[in-house]
Amino acid sequence: MSQYSKDIQEVAELRKPYGSAWNAINPEYAARMRAQNRFKTGLDIAKYTAAIMRRDMAEFDADPSKYTQSLGCWHGFIAQQKMISIKRRHGTTKGRYLYLSGWMVAALRSKFGPLPDQSMHEKTAVPELIEEIYTFLKQADAWELNHLFRELDVARKAGNREKEAEILHKIDNFETHVVPIIADIDAGFGNEEATYLLAKKMIEAGACAIQIENQVSDEKQCGHQDGKVTVPHQDFLAKINAIRYAFLELGVNDGIIVARTDSLGAGLTKQIAVTKEPGDLGDKYNSFLDGEYITSADDIENGDVVIKAEGKLKKVKRLPSGLFCFKEGTGEDRVVLDCITALENGADLLWIETEKPHVGQIAGMMNRIREVIPNAKLVYNNSPSFNWTLNFRQQVYDDWVKQGRDVSDYDRNNLMSAEYDGSELCQEADRRIQNFQREASREANIFHHLITLPTYHTAALSTDELVRGYFGEEGMLAYVAGVQRREIREGIATVKHQDMAGTNIGDDHKEYFSGEAALKAGGAANTMNQFE
Repeated sequence: MSQYSKDIQEVAELRKPYGSAWNAINPEYAARMRAQNRFKTGLDIAKYTAAIMRRDMAEFDADPSKYTQSLGCWHGFIAQQKMISIKRRHGTTKGRYLYLSGWMVAALRSKFGPLPDQSMHEKTAVPELIEEIYTFLKQADAWELNHLFRELDVARKAGNREKEAEILHKIDNFETHVVPIIADIDAGFGNEEATYLLAKKMIEAGACAIQIENQVSDEKQCGHQDGKVTVPHQDFLAKINAIRYAFLELGVNDGIIVARTDSLGAGLTKQIAVTKEPGDLGDKYNSFLDGEYITSADDIENGDVVIKAEGKLKKVKRLPSGLFCFKEGTGEDRVVLDCITALENGADLLWIETEKPHVGQIAGMMNRIREVIPNAKLVYNNSPSFNWTLNFRQQVYDDWVKQGRDVSDYDRNNLMSAEYDGSELCQEADRRIQNFQREASREANIFHHLITLPTYHTAALSTDELVRGYFGEEGMLAYVAGVQRREIREGIATVKHQDMAGTNIGDDHKEYFSGEAALKAGGAANTMNQFE
């Protein structure tokens, strides 16, 4: 017996002791409302989605072609429409997640107004957005099921048993729009206790995966900006522990921690690590510090900091800001140490922030990590901060030079020029961009590919296109031809915006509650009927 049938039967049994007092309660209507509200709390969602991610991680370990993907969302409606489109275009949500970007929370959700990605926004905005996203995803379930229930009623009224059976099969096998969220907690918004408290709020809102970076919380920078400052490993591991305890306290025993390292582009540290003996973790961190070896106290000026390294005294290079410098060229070595240390101390997935999308560079670091931890998996930021077109055109150009091919028709410094669009080199670059995720997952064990800020850019682009025509010669045709007619032709549900916002769900509930006396909004006079 299906869950839908079980719920009908259960409510029918519940009615019996109440006699005529419950005569108005239709067991099937109650079963429909249960189906439309499968997830009662954020913790229900976190537990459900954590299991999905763990399953997907195991499948990826067996077959790296089964990588997962997500797009960053800054509003519940954006997330909802993404998942509705995924189901409609691709038939299933399997392997498709959502990413909650700290950058977009800062830029679009702060009460201070648009802010840079420097952890200056309200920390409460993060769990609030997670809750909002899942509210919209649950409404998408209710909306799609509402259409199925209406189709079921029509089929029954027509006596079409075959159609009725087909629709019941769809209801029984309904795939929810609720999918895992990988949520950005930045550097924890404070010390390890602050990280724990915020992580709890995020998990309670529904997050099954939390991404944390090894930057100093009060010096945090966007991963693609300059001036990044990292913390010693023990500080970072304390925050990983804090997140794990938050998961365990709330009963999300298989919650996922994504440990992000910004060391590749970070040349500074605020602290010298505590070390007790040569070769321990603190000593390894300090070994990357820039400076000069000294032999006498006469070499020390007022304010200098001296440490013992490799049995000698080393005066560490310190900036006027008080920050300490790492040696140039140590970024990849520090990344490898960061990643191995994180995985050995409770993290589940890695995130390496890079300055360009280059499979060889990513694979080089991941191969070193996997020599120690063979099943190490990466979450990779396919960032809009990269100029993908220029990067890949330059990669093709450089590869062709190495191969001895003639590149005299191209100016490497001007490859973004539209004059090269359509050329052989640019076609090859586009082919590599198209295959980047597939190739990178195979070569660098990337389990999850995400784009952090795509809907930030698509919202700006689509608005610009509408504004250009509507306030120009096209007038109303810019909206009708560029938006509404495309929605109709492509079957985009938002063309019936009243329905998308819940009018039909509300009408059906009114009928459940009031019977024939229900005052409905979706009658013949509703202009939404023009889109049938």
